[in-house]
Amino acid sequence: MIPGPRATIDLQALTHNLQISRKHTPHSKQLAVIKANAYGHGLLQVAEALKDADALAVARLPEAIQLRESGIDKTIVLLEGVITKDELKQAQEYELELVVHHQDQLALLEQLTGEALIIWLKVDSGMHRLGILPEDTKHIYARLDKCQSVKQIRLMTHLANADDRNDSYTDRQCDQFKQAIAGLNGETSIANSAGIVGWPDSHADWARPGIMLYGASPLMGVTANELELKPVMTLTSNLIAVNAYRKGDAIGYGSSWICPEDMQVGVVAIGYGDGYPRHAQSGTPVLIKDQKCETVGRVSMDMLCVDLRHCPAAKVGDAVTLWGKDLPVEDISNKAGTISYELFCRLTSRVEFVYQDS
Repeated sequence: MIPGPRATIDLQALTHNLQISRKHTPHSKQLAVIKANAYGHGLLQVAEALKDADALAVARLPEAIQLRESGIDKTIVLLEGVITKDELKQAQEYELELVVHHQDQLALLEQLTGEALIIWLKVDSGMHRLGILPEDTKHIYARLDKCQSVKQIRLMTHLANADDRNDSYTDRQCDQFKQAIAGLNGETSIANSAGIVGWPDSHADWARPGIMLYGASPLMGVTANELELKPVMTLTSNLIAVNAYRKGDAIGYGSSWICPEDMQVGVVAIGYGDGYPRHAQSGTPVLIKDQKCETVGRVSMDMLCVDLRHCPAAKVGDAVTLWGKDLPVEDISNKAGTISYELFCRLTSRVEFVYQDS
């Protein structure tokens, strides 16, 4: 059998990263964000590992239902809320907490009977994506407060530019949020991962660690290692060929990379069909035998090629690390013109997932 790509998920690293979030926000509860299949790491496995989180957050109702039907009884917050009566009844049935970011959602709640829900009222402090306008906050809060189907109101917002610690927009957002909710009762939440590690003024009753849980840096120009974060996912595959080429030979589709000298080129069993980024440039790093090598030519559906001049002892079958332990995912995302979030989330079903707790 031709060896294929494998994502090894280190669950101890995951729990370590949650503790780093607690270290930065010692007075905050931790709402661990596990949306999008836990950022591609495996929804159920991550939920079970994050026993020390105070609550879990997903974006959409099916993920919340999957968690409940798999036996996860921890508090679950639905970040996008619901938009239909049927969804609202399901949220009630599965005992979910809901984000309200639009007046139409409030109208649904005012028609609901039965068990009352905990609601997170989302204020648009400057992200301009989801949220109640600051000037409407007190009015919407008052309606929620009178609503028989609401038993508790919490207040939240989302930061747009917190990854850049030189951008004062985050301070303006924090101020806008605090002005909007002045005089209102309820626990508050502002900080995402970037806010947690970079903006102490955004720390509130609840912190919402996301990307940092998975061991990637949420800050521009700051490495995960500098933040004491450990990579959770290590993506590996194997060399399936080692070929000798002459100076001037072209490698791969489009003949986009030319051998500068006589050299060996390895072929790795991974490509965009597995979720590796097709637009990763030549020169994207990989690790072979603990030696950093570089990709050459275009990424194919099932394969990519690597320059073996720095690892002449490489042979067929050798393991190749694409990102993870000893190779920060940011090094790959930078070469691919994307972000670590996308690399984690785009892995396909052809990748074997292996979970380790040690």
